[in-house]
Amino acid sequence: MADAPAYVILGRGRWAARIESILAAENRRVRSIAETRRAAGETDAAYRSRLAEALIASDAQIAWLCVLPGHHVPIMIEAALDAGLHVIVEKPWQGSERVTSAIVSRAKSLGRLIAVHFEYCLLLEVERWRRDFHPGTGLRFGGRFLLSRPDHTGMSAMDNLGSHLLAIRAYAVPKSAIQEIRCGYEQPDERCVWLERRNTRAAFIDLLANKEPIIQRFVAKLEASLEGADFPLDLEFALKVAHGAGALR
Repeated sequence: MADAPAYVILGRGRWAARIESILAAENRRVRSIAETRRAAGETDAAYRSRLAEALIASDAQIAWLCVLPGHHVPIMIEAALDAGLHVIVEKPWQGSERVTSAIVSRAKSLGRLIAVHFEYCLLLEVERWRRDFHPGTGLRFGGRFLLSRPDHTGMSAMDNLGSHLLAIRAYAVPKSAIQEIRCGYEQPDERCVWLERRNTRAAFIDLLANKEPIIQRFVAKLEASLEGADFPLDLEFALKVAHGAGALR
C-alpha cells in the first residue's frame, strides 16, 4: 500500500504490548485504548457508542481487539464498524451463527474486513501443505497443543489451544479426516501437527520450533487484502473452526 494504515489496539496486558511492539517495528503508526471494559450500569448501546467515539478519535484505519472472547467482542466489532474501521479479532471466535451472519453482512455492506488472528496458518510449512495437499481428501490430520503452564483464560483447552490446530486443518486440508486432537494445560510442552496417508506419515510440523515472523505475515496479508487480495482468515472461517472445536469438546 502506498501509505501504510494506522492501527489502534484495544486492550491491555502483555499480548497487547507485544502486538503494539511488532506493529511499531513494522513502521506502523499505533494508538492504544487500554480501558475497554464496560462500566458498571453501562448499556450495550452506550458502551458501543463510547468505543466508537474513541476509535474515531484515534484516526486509525484498523482496530486490533487484543481481548479475550466474550459478549463484549461483537459489540466492540460493531463499534469499530460504526467508526469505519477494519477489525482484527483474536481467536477463538465465540459468536453464534446469527451474530456472525449479521456482522459479516454489515461489514461487507460497508466494505470493511473482519480478520481473525490465526497466525499459525501462515507458517511456511502450513502454506506448503495448502499448496501440496489441499483439500486433504484421503489424508488423516492429527495435532497436539499442550502447555506446561496453567490456564489463565477461563476457556477450555479445546477452544483456546485446539482452535490453532483446527484452523491449520481448515486452512490447508479441510477435507482430511481427524485422527487425533489433543490439548491441555499443565503438561509437558508439545505443539505439533501431522498428516497421514494409508497409515504412513506424510508430513509433520513442530510448532514449538517456529521462529518465523508469522504475526508480521498476518499483518502483510491483511493489508494486501485491503487492496483486493484474498484473505481467507475471516469470521466465516473462524465460525467453521469454532464448530470443529465444539464437536470435539
